[in-house]
Amino acid sequence: VDILNFAVGRHISIPSGFFREVVRQTRRLQCNQLMSMNIIMVLLVASVQAADYTNEDSAYWNKIGTKQLEETLQRFHSNNYAKNIIIFIGDGMGISTITSARIYKGQKRGVGEGEKLSFETFPTVGLSKTYSVNTQVTDSAASGTALFTGVKTNNKMIGLNAKAEYNVCKTSDKDLKVDSIMKWAQLAGKDTGIVTKTRITHATPAACYAHINNRNWECDSVIPPQYRDCVKDIARQLVEDEPGNKFKVILGGGGNQMGLKGLSGTIDDGCIRTDSKNLVQRWKNSKNNSVVVTTNKELMDININNTDYLMGIFSADHMYFAGEKWLKSQDQPSLVNMTIQAVNILNKNPNGFVLMIEGGLIDIGHHQNFAKLALEDTLEFEEAVSAAINLTDKENTLIIVTADHSHTLTINGYPLRGNDILGFASSENVTYETLTYANGPGYKSHTTNNAHWRNLTNSSVDINDTYYRHFSPVYLSYETHGGEDVAVYAQGPSSHIFSGVYEENYIAHAISYAASIGLHAKLREDYNASECDTIRLDLFVLLVLDLDNDVVFMT
Repeated sequence: VDILNFAVGRHISIPSGFFREVVRQTRRLQCNQLMSMNIIMVLLVASVQAADYTNEDSAYWNKIGTKQLEETLQRFHSNNYAKNIIIFIGDGMGISTITSARIYKGQKRGVGEGEKLSFETFPTVGLSKTYSVNTQVTDSAASGTALFTGVKTNNKMIGLNAKAEYNVCKTSDKDLKVDSIMKWAQLAGKDTGIVTKTRITHATPAACYAHINNRNWECDSVIPPQYRDCVKDIARQLVEDEPGNKFKVILGGGGNQMGLKGLSGTIDDGCIRTDSKNLVQRWKNSKNNSVVVTTNKELMDININNTDYLMGIFSADHMYFAGEKWLKSQDQPSLVNMTIQAVNILNKNPNGFVLMIEGGLIDIGHHQNFAKLALEDTLEFEEAVSAAINLTDKENTLIIVTADHSHTLTINGYPLRGNDILGFASSENVTYETLTYANGPGYKSHTTNNAHWRNLTNSSVDINDTYYRHFSPVYLSYETHGGEDVAVYAQGPSSHIFSGVYEENYIAHAISYAASIGLHAKLREDYNASECDTIRLDLFVLLVLDLDNDVVFMT
């Protein structure tokens, strides 16, 4: 207070962290102390300058997440404790994908645009800012790290803060590791698990357990020889290291990466082990009451009561799309069935659980401009959310549905109500598709001799074909992600703290508070102890801060 009184009308130098500390200490005061104080409203006017991204390490992002959580808790107050956490990640499920899937579902059911997806009924909706430390548009490695550890990092990095170097392993990287919500949950006595339709070593599920300088180092064969003694591949980390080796449920694809032979499946962009390690067998041998399944029938036939650990590897690489109906003979489970059995296993722990479920093939479909396949997997993802809702109690289970990033999918033009969402929009001069991408392989399907756009309206091309590629004006062999904010839907205990617009890493901080695990396990008690009915605000200070020089002027 003396500093503030002295500063009025003067230019003085005050450490830039001073006012943050004032606010932090003020928030810790008891209600009766706050009632007797004048609260200062500060207006910061900063000079425009180039941002410095070089110091965005763990401490930086933990401070950002903590600050956002504290600000949110000032708006809302809840005594509800989340015994269970289920976080659904629709990989690449941007808002345009959600809108398109909603319309697609409605048209299939004869309802149309007025349809709702199951998670759109959740009481809380927020927006998550997905940029990474080094790019405006994130990849799944950086976004997964933000979502599950509370720390943003650089693209292509998993479970390490931005001080680590991409594609280079150093022994000092052990100091740059960031723990995930899975580790926090295990320390609190909860069970944990991951479910995905991609490889279980793919970027999003790997962010739940791995620490690695290159997301592609999923098996031994792709790690540069000079780093193989420095870091384990992602598959080995899952089986050998915490928190992965304590997961009670692991379901997805990735037989090649795990050294499990004899599985069919699409060979995407994954690696194949060359060290002869069968990590699936090693995992089973290390667990009591463990079960390994490779088909849907085996998955649904397990004895829940006699199974403490469940691993399901259903494909050599990624699993099949939901829209590839004719491949049902391969007996791969749906995301719905995997969700059901995962919840059944984890529900046995009286202390609760944390479960990550990924609709990973939404992303894979978009990358190929396969809009129909992406939407079919979005609807299967929605059904999995419904299954989780039906299997749990919303009084003790917090369900979060979000995406790690968006895609370049756009809903175009002014198509009439009821117009096929996968079809053509109406135009007086030219006919174009309602759903198009900004870039991707679809360019070649819509050009003549790779030069001129061709109108497919009256052609023999079947736009309802499963593998029909929607138009993109720029050719790329692999469509890119989109950088806009993604939606966050929440239901259950403390779900209201997911309201607002916030950094993506905030989600892990909010989970920590809601479930009383990890960084903010004790924060709920602090806020409960200082509950206030009213606080009188006397606004009397205008502060102008020059961020370049840490100089303030007050009037």
